[in-house]
Amino acid sequence: MMAEKSRVCSAWVGSETGILKGVSFSKKKAFNFCEMSSVSREQEICALAWGDPHESEVLVGCVNGTVKTFSTEKGVFTESRVCGDFTEGRFTGLAVTDRSLVTCVESGLMKIWTEGRSEAVEVNVGGGVCRMRQDPSQLHRVATGGKENPLKVWDLERPDTAIFTAKNVANDWLDLRVPVWVRDMAFIPNTEKIVTCTGHHQVRVYDPATPQRRPVLEAVFGEVPLTALTLLNGHDRVAVGNTHGHIGILDLRKGLVRGCLKGVSGSVRALQCHSSSPLIASCGLDRFLRIHNTEDRSTVHKVYLKSRLNCVLLSSRDLELIGSDVASGREEVKEEDEERDEVWDSMEMVGERGEKREAEEEQESRELLEKEQKKKRKKSKK
Repeated sequence: MMAEKSRVCSAWVGSETGILKGVSFSKKKAFNFCEMSSVSREQEICALAWGDPHESEVLVGCVNGTVKTFSTEKGVFTESRVCGDFTEGRFTGLAVTDRSLVTCVESGLMKIWTEGRSEAVEVNVGGGVCRMRQDPSQLHRVATGGKENPLKVWDLERPDTAIFTAKNVANDWLDLRVPVWVRDMAFIPNTEKIVTCTGHHQVRVYDPATPQRRPVLEAVFGEVPLTALTLLNGHDRVAVGNTHGHIGILDLRKGLVRGCLKGVSGSVRALQCHSSSPLIASCGLDRFLRIHNTEDRSTVHKVYLKSRLNCVLLSSRDLELIGSDVASGREEVKEEDEERDEVWDSMEMVGERGEKREAEEEQESRELLEKEQKKKRKKSKK
């Protein structure tokens, strides 16, 4: 039964409650994959990655330092391994090469777990890491960056030192140092370039092929921290999301904002563009997974998943099914499995609170009116 559900899923989402959620746009349903009795904050999912090129396995990085393997063919978790602990911080990225699993945590400890070796190779990439990303065209290359930790590119085959370290931009007009805060990055295919977004609402492009270690292009989007980034098809545009739920599309050739994706109401935690279709997935604190069309910037699908969401992983399979959904209609996807959320269930709806307040205010006004009328009667009798 679970295998039938997992095989039709086109998107995978990790939640703060530790539940891996699969979404089928063809069937317009969402499924929970976990043991509900073991759900806890320690199992919070903070990173997702494909475990193999055939997309038959999803690697799930949890806050407690474990990396679990989920089989999309069987619909169950098949393996769990300890790759860290709470003291090292959350996972900021997972990567897979031919023979190795690569993990990176906030403290800056990157580990390369190679088959046949009992211990992992440890690399210190610097503290305050916000993200680690793998180069899809060269799997042995990864990039890291964070708060006061500049963009760095690493060769996993020779991880002793970074092969590229970005240089901070020049001082501002007051001759003050500009703080470094890399939040996310992506490798631009068929080039050596890397695009980043920062906690100070900048989008920057670096080119390690040139002697210049400073950005070759810089643009600004909004006025609040950027949190996530993904390259769009064609690789000349990038989508960035921020803490206010705004998603912008920027032109990397001229550094201009070309449009915004609407409908998001909470901080954006993750963005991913589909590998071949003009679709982009987003999720975050408003508990919705949304699919936008990047050509007309319309909302194609949205699904309410009951939990705050940290990461999203789109499948490259079922392209015809996704394409038919885009053309046929824009219906809201419904979640099949109920999630235990006592706090959420016990909360009053905004409308209910408003009605109660109105009723209380009306009762207070009546009581005041009655008191005034009594005073007037007493005065008239005197």
